[in-house]
Amino acid sequence: MLEHRFKADLGGGDYGWLKARHHFKVTADGNPAHRPLGALVVWNDDEIAPGTGFPMHGHESMEIVSYVLEGAVSHQDSVGGQGRTEAGDVQAMSAGTGIRHQERNEGEVPLRLFQIWLRPRESGGLPNWGTRPFPKSDRAGQWAVLASGIPGDEGALPIRADARVLGATLKAGQSLSHSCSITRHAYLVPTLGAVSVNGERVEAGDGIAMSEESMLIVEAIDDTEVVLVEVF
Repeated sequence: MLEHRFKADLGGGDYGWLKARHHFKVTADGNPAHRPLGALVVWNDDEIAPGTGFPMHGHESMEIVSYVLEGAVSHQDSVGGQGRTEAGDVQAMSAGTGIRHQERNEGEVPLRLFQIWLRPRESGGLPNWGTRPFPKSDRAGQWAVLASGIPGDEGALPIRADARVLGATLKAGQSLSHSCSITRHAYLVPTLGAVSVNGERVEAGDGIAMSEESMLIVEAIDDTEVVLVEVF
């Protein structure tokens, strides 16, 4: 079963320093049809103006994966985590028993990133944060696991959720498949251009939710990059 979430139907808004699109309902005025998919509860497509960002604030019992599309995000937190994550790279934070952090755009161009929130498999644990580069050449025409809580996913940033985040880059005309269990959920967003997902055309800015699908086939209509979250 496919559920196409069109860009025009997403929640969010323009707050001056922040332009946000919400693939899942996160505010009272969000789209009520855009419900969580298992542990996947938030996927925000955010654009943050230079010299601004989210001030220090707190979370607990949440896994937060940030995929940087353009610019760079500067992170600082209450447990000593500090660093800069650039376009194409990923950071992951386990809030655990509680963490305070800020995410800022210290650059001179707008920062655009996906913020993906997943419920952990269990509450608690020490909070932590990490970041690492993922060269696009390593995922040209193939899936790369960027963050994962699934045993055996070596090289991915660790998270404490029964889920994995994957990325791939495709040239126009290329296709890529991914075997799924019909008991899993998945959500895919193309970052540019357009793709066909199991025959459904999906434009950049749209998202597509999948349930009870045994096979995912992504065909690139344009040169594109896709991010996929699979929830177990």
